[in-house]
Amino acid sequence: MMAAANRAPALWALAGLLAYLALPWYAIQDANGLTQVLQVFSTEQAGNGLLQAAAFGRPWLWLGLLGLAVAAVGAAMVPGRRQGTVLLAGGGLGLLALLASGFLVGARGWAFESLTAAFGELAARQPGMGWGAFAALTALLVLAAFGVARRGFFKGDLFVAAAVLACGSLLLLFIVFPVTKTLAAAFVAEDGQPSLAAFAERVANDRNFGLSCLAGGVRCGVAWNTLFLGLLTAGTTTLLGTLMALMAERGGRALRRPLNVLAMLPIITPPFVVGLGLILLFGRAGVVNQLLESWFGVEPTRWFYGWFGVWVAQTFAFTPIAFMIMRGVVQGVAPSLEEASQTLRASPQQTFMTVTLPLLKPGLANAFLVGFIESMADFGNPIVVGGQFSVLSTEIFFAIVGAQYDQGRAASLAWVLTLFALAVFAIQRAVLGRQNFTTVSGKGDAGVPLPLPPRVKALVNGLALPWIAFTMVVYLFAFAGGFVQTWGRDYSFTLNHFKTAFALEWGQFGIVWAGTAWNSFFTTVKLAALSAPMTATLGLAIAWLLARTEFKGQGLFEFAALLAFAIPGTVLGVSYILAFNVPPFELTGTALIIVLCFIFRNLPVGVRAGTAAFKQLDKSLDEASVMLRASSLQTLWHVVLPLLKPAIVAALVYSFVRAITTVSAVIFLVTAENELATTYIIGRVGNGDYGVALAYCTVLILLMSGATALIQLLVGERKLGRRQRAVAPLRAATQGTP
Repeated sequence: MMAAANRAPALWALAGLLAYLALPWYAIQDANGLTQVLQVFSTEQAGNGLLQAAAFGRPWLWLGLLGLAVAAVGAAMVPGRRQGTVLLAGGGLGLLALLASGFLVGARGWAFESLTAAFGELAARQPGMGWGAFAALTALLVLAAFGVARRGFFKGDLFVAAAVLACGSLLLLFIVFPVTKTLAAAFVAEDGQPSLAAFAERVANDRNFGLSCLAGGVRCGVAWNTLFLGLLTAGTTTLLGTLMALMAERGGRALRRPLNVLAMLPIITPPFVVGLGLILLFGRAGVVNQLLESWFGVEPTRWFYGWFGVWVAQTFAFTPIAFMIMRGVVQGVAPSLEEASQTLRASPQQTFMTVTLPLLKPGLANAFLVGFIESMADFGNPIVVGGQFSVLSTEIFFAIVGAQYDQGRAASLAWVLTLFALAVFAIQRAVLGRQNFTTVSGKGDAGVPLPLPPRVKALVNGLALPWIAFTMVVYLFAFAGGFVQTWGRDYSFTLNHFKTAFALEWGQFGIVWAGTAWNSFFTTVKLAALSAPMTATLGLAIAWLLARTEFKGQGLFEFAALLAFAIPGTVLGVSYILAFNVPPFELTGTALIIVLCFIFRNLPVGVRAGTAAFKQLDKSLDEASVMLRASSLQTLWHVVLPLLKPAIVAALVYSFVRAITTVSAVIFLVTAENELATTYIIGRVGNGDYGVALAYCTVLILLMSGATALIQLLVGERKLGRRQRAVAPLRAATQGTP
């Protein structure tokens, strides 16, 4: 019995030992360390942890091995608090020692000048951690978690303890640590010393908060531009999304299916498709300017580029999101409340204004705030149609990749953008958390939703119908742009843009991928396919911990899990560059850092989808499994996961699609070797080659549509099986069958 209870600690102690012996300890430049496992006892570059400590002057690595030895002794003890103390001491000692040495000793010796002054130059250097160090740290963390559980925390459940500490460590490492390091860079002066004055000067200067535009100047500060654009976009998207939702739910069934298709378009299209479509319409060589020139002699200009173009593009891109939010809210309004109002002799107009509209307040607030956050985080549309109009996301980009690399300015802009986003996130939680708008209860509601009052219907049709038609025109122009020779000059049909991007040739040794886009296409699909299942798995695991377990610090754990939702993608991308450019986690320039950015950028969606699904599952299902002596892991695998298929599909589809279409978070992380589809398209747009860019967008839309259908097919549907078994006897009885 004791051997079975100690099996997991013993296996993890053995795994840590094997990490010291069988894997390269440090990251190997320009190579995957797993390919060097046969050389771990030969060279310093590929050497394992034991060889690094014993032969290459890195004695601090002995502390990790000592921690594993102590934990191995604990694994042989009788389960209980005493064993927990030993496991916690061994795992904690090794973990903290290896992490401390990793941060204190870098590629140039001591990482801090104060240590160099105190102890002198350090002979040994230390590159970034590799597979061996990662596996050893994981084993030590899990052993420490087992120790915590054995001491009575987490109800003594080893799996839950390990899951909480492992997920919490990942959130700290890949969200909290990089964002904190980036924001801290704003407080460092040019001479490398901490300075509050430097932070104040960077944040409060005229480039950020200047108001010269109000006094006849050229432009206002970039922070005011972002705030103004966010409020304007949020207002228009909320208005149009609400009108479209009312049309879909209260204006007849004819438009429901077209509106559903329209709502899906921005989800499966790259973020700059709308901007490109608008350029084909209103750009210097666009259809509108050409018609004005031919009919009225108006010379084409770049009037569309600027805040107006960005606002229109963002309104097109984010209105469907507001529509999806508001549609669910409109559906949830109980018809019986409206019928009660009319029974009391209120007119349809009064019923709508005093009953229906007030019940839409939570949806309106949510749609407005989501539109505001999306506008602030948007990078694709401002970079395509912004012209000289600067916003925070593009300014951060140019501060990093521009001619003058200014890390301090990028960090100060990240502070402003993050504070804006967090303030809106806090307002959203406060506004939606104080009031109760419940209209759907356990009681049946057989009422029929009332049609829209004549004035409201006229307003809906007068604004929403032209906007829907305009949206379809923009998308049609965007797709058509990939099939014409040269927009504005030669509109003849051609497939040359697709050939340029995706040409195939037959060479001496078989198929030659001759198109210029194949490299970025294969890289994007590979990295998205790797990140999507990991994002869904981690998100659902965190959701399970939040919904089914209780532990101290659960509020902070949830905040860290959802922090990436409030952190704009540009800030997260800059954070990864600054945090993972030096040891101990040296990931910049690798495909791994892009995969990690995909995972933790899209993680909140998996967490929210899983949390919503868990609220529908009665805890008695878990409790029944545990009472039948199943472990937490067995319960999760055999009972919970089969009932979470809708959440799994949502997490997988969203993670894959967003990994394909994201641009702001990864624009800093791509390299020539690891180019992505979005960065390839932006490069083509920058060169004015709109045809190839739009042809690539068309291929991506087809890819994501097929991937969505494939994921739904592979995961399948949730089968509860209750109704089918209950209906057959009832049907037989009603038909008089003996």
